[in-house]
Parts: sequence; structure tokens; C-alpha cells
Amino acid sequence: MITKPVIGITMGDAAGIGPEIIAKALMDESIYADCQPIVIGDAKIIKRAASVVGSTSEIHSISRVSQAKNIPGVIDVIDLNLLPEDLAFGVISSEAGDAAYQYLAKAVELAKAKEIDSICTAPLNKEALHKGGHLYPGHTEILAALTDTEDFSMMLTTPNLKVIHLTTHVGLIEAIERITPERTYKVVKLAHDTLTAAGQKQPKIAVCGINPHAGENGLFGNGEEEEKLAPGIQRAREGGIDATGPYPADTLFFRAGRGDFDIVVACYHDQGHAPIKVMGIEEGVNITVGLKGGIIRTSVDHGTAFDIAGKNIADSKSMKAAITSAIELAPKRNTES
Repeated sequence: MITKPVIGITMGDAAGIGPEIIAKALMDESIYADCQPIVIGDAKIIKRAASVVGSTSEIHSISRVSQAKNIPGVIDVIDLNLLPEDLAFGVISSEAGDAAYQYLAKAVELAKAKEIDSICTAPLNKEALHKGGHLYPGHTEILAALTDTEDFSMMLTTPNLKVIHLTTHVGLIEAIERITPERTYKVVKLAHDTLTAAGQKQPKIAVCGINPHAGENGLFGNGEEEEKLAPGIQRAREGGIDATGPYPADTLFFRAGRGDFDIVVACYHDQGHAPIKVMGIEEGVNITVGLKGGIIRTSVDHGTAFDIAGKNIADSKSMKAAITSAIELAPKRNTES
């Protein structure tokens, strides 16, 4: 039978809302029915967060995954014990920045050892991270470095739509320059491999065009679809992947949202992000795929929100959605019944 996946939830920057949304999300007993959640952070900070949000959950401090109780009403915490109990809310600090890095490093260690099946991250603060001595733009780059990964991609999901990107945080002109048949093939294959590892048979993958109307046979643009996209799609198809396109983006996302396709390959940042934000910003999830070892990382689609930390205002919907995505995308493990 298939066992419940073990999801490692990193606490993020403890001065922000991360601990609160974790404690609040784990008040939902249904999460325990679908996975074994393990928080990686500081037990005393999670205990404080539980008090803030009115949770009566027991905070169970452990050093190994095997020690977890895995029952509703108990939050199992791999306790790295890095921070003071009275860490100030909403204040950037090197202590919290370094701790956020250490939580993630521990999660990668556990994922490499196959003790957890997916990583789900609460937000960190880039300034605090840098003050803590870790000069990375964010989670994705840390994960790439810790797993020695060069080829990875960002996937965004809502309940009705999944999108993966050929390019993300670069200007539009540079994005088009970066798209190549090789990059197209690699991202299509990443999408295929990620969804099949999660148990989905032969996922249907659709690729957006770069130009309006996907170029309309050369009417718009300079043949970018034929030069940069079509060869990568064809290579994927020759390898047995159900990939089609390029399609006009103005209708493709509607078609994917109604179920015609399982995932859309977007060519640049706003082409993929805008439909996701419109279709489900409160339940949007950011996913890093392509990490070596098949490690999946999901994240809330918001920041540390220092201004509301410690006030029990933060909404846990995105955290619940990120945990759900971590469950769905976790490689399935079979055990004998």
C-alpha cells in the first residue's frame, strides 16, 4: 500500500508570520489524515506561536523523524534550538536569518536521507538572511546550492491550474533570448517527471507561444515559436511525453483551467504568474522542481509580513495549500501491507 508522505515544514524567519501560519494550519486535523507533518525549527517558537493563534496543540520536541507521534493535536518539531524564546516580532535580525537557513539545510539533509518526502517552507526575509551570513536571493537559490542543482524551474499552482516557467525573474527581452529548444525540452520534461513521480500517468502538457496568437504562422514576431519552442516540444514527444503547442496564451489558460491540460509551460514571468494570481491568489503555491535527488519544495506565495507578526491576523490558507501541494507532489512510497 502507499504510505502517507512525510512533509518537512521549515519555520522560515521566526520574527515573521511563519510560525503562526504553521501552528494555525496544523490545527486542521485533516492534514494528519493525508500526511505526517514534521516542523523543522525551534519548539519554543512554535509553542509561542500556538499560544498566539489559540491552538491547544501539544508541542512535541524531537531530534529524529522516527520519534514523531504523528497524531492530531500534537505538533512534532525537530528542534534545532537556535533562537531565544523572546525573539522580537517584526524585527530583522541576523539570528533569525541564520536560523531560517539552518532549518532549510536540515530539511535538505532529511530529504536526501529519504526521511522526509517533500519540503514545505514558511517565508524567510532576504535582509535577515544576508545579515545572518547567507548571501542568497531566497529559498530557491539556497536549495539549488545545497543540492548542487543547475537546471530547475518554478512551478505555480492553484486548485484549478498548474504552471511551470521557462524563464522567471528577468526582463522580457532577456527572457526571450534565454528561451532555447534545449531549455524548452528540459522544462517540459521537468513538468512530466514531476507529475509522473507524484502518481499521475501521462500528464498532458501544453506550451504557451511567445508572441500573440503563438505567432500565427509568422504573422507576429520573428519566428520564435518555430525556432525556440517547436523543436523542444517535438523532442519531448519523441521521448514519449504528451506535450503539445505552442498555443496562444490568451485562450490556453482558460482551456487548462477547465481541465483540457494538466500543466501549462509559460515562457516568461507575467505570462504564467498573472493567470495564477487571478485564479487563486489566496491559495497560490510556489514550487521548486528539478532539484537533484527528486526533492520537491513547496512554499506559501507571500512574504514574512513583519507588520502583522504576533497579532493572530495572518491567514493560513496559503500554508495549507502549500502543504497540500507537497502531499500531492511527494514521490509515492509503497510498503507491503
